[in-house]
Amino acid sequence: MSAPRSIAPSAAISLPARWLPTGAEAYSRMLDLIAAAKVSIRCETYIWGDDAVGTRFHVALAAAAKRGVRVQVLIDGAGSSSLPTNYWYALTSAGGEARVFNPLKLRNFSLRNHRKLLLIDDTVAITGGFNLAVEYDGDGVTIGWRDLGLELRDSRALHQLANSFDHLFAEHRVRRWLLGSLQRATQANPFSHGSPGPVLFSGPHLGRNQFTHQLLRSLRQARHVRIVSAYFVPGFRLRRALRRVARRGGNVELLLAGRTDVPLAQSAARSLYGSLLKSGIRIWEYQPQVLHTKLAIVDDAVFVGSANLDARSLSINYELTVHLRDPLLSDAADAIFNTDVAHAQAVTFDSWGASRTWLTRLQGAWARFLLARVDPWLARRQIRRIR
Repeated sequence: MSAPRSIAPSAAISLPARWLPTGAEAYSRMLDLIAAAKVSIRCETYIWGDDAVGTRFHVALAAAAKRGVRVQVLIDGAGSSSLPTNYWYALTSAGGEARVFNPLKLRNFSLRNHRKLLLIDDTVAITGGFNLAVEYDGDGVTIGWRDLGLELRDSRALHQLANSFDHLFAEHRVRRWLLGSLQRATQANPFSHGSPGPVLFSGPHLGRNQFTHQLLRSLRQARHVRIVSAYFVPGFRLRRALRRVARRGGNVELLLAGRTDVPLAQSAARSLYGSLLKSGIRIWEYQPQVLHTKLAIVDDAVFVGSANLDARSLSINYELTVHLRDPLLSDAADAIFNTDVAHAQAVTFDSWGASRTWLTRLQGAWARFLLARVDPWLARRQIRRIR
């Protein structure tokens, strides 16, 4: 591993952004912000667990609603399908609102809201990879999945986040006209008028994918690239861009899942290692817990949010990614990466090759076909049928 750059600790980062490096820290901070809210709370997540973590947040949000705060909760119909029908009684009885994005139906199953967001009083937001479920509650080493969050006070980002949440919340029952409405809401800075951001949106019918475009553009002249990805099945253009950085002498490091909740995605990812390793890219697999982080460090900029580097996140799901250029923030992200790599196992070309039996090659090819071809094809068909 290359020598790390000088590191500024997370606590030293001046606002408008700071890292929340573990699930336990993120949940504690989120609950503190909810308790201090005075005007409004917008809460959005893919998975809301019917468990101790979900209960803590439900109780906190109901208490906020009782004291007069406007509370709005948006969950996904597939990710949170285990919740009982009367789950939100305490919140709604206190005056809060809870809605389900795209309630689970076979004909619209593919279109999902995978975003994670807590927005308080339009002054502070937390986003990242965390769902609200007990699996994420811990330090990511001894207990709880490994994940990462960001606390954000950038006024431009807060405006984007509030606007996009309001549209998804208002039009949570997916209709064709929602797609056009959300496009207008999220693309306040079209590519034809300059760089987007700092929040980059992904989703069907949102025009050019902002996250993919900005990441590819950043990689053109990049020298220092570090990516942590729970589900790593990028398309050809992104793989080629990473290889080009390494071949021109840049430093490219990938921290991927050694333990996973989606074996199909891991099999697909491992089938891609060979060409990446040959080009000089270094790869590690995180060992202690399931890896769920979504982070890219490109020189002095960071990308963090809900989007994985796979076809579902980049072309099907509604996602959000924050893109900030800040040396202090990127140095702190490097420190987090270095800490995680200490708990990871290096993958070499020889060790990877030794693991590639005819069966693993077949499984990898089949997994990539399903995730990169079949899933997007099915999603496109379902989206075309939305009324």
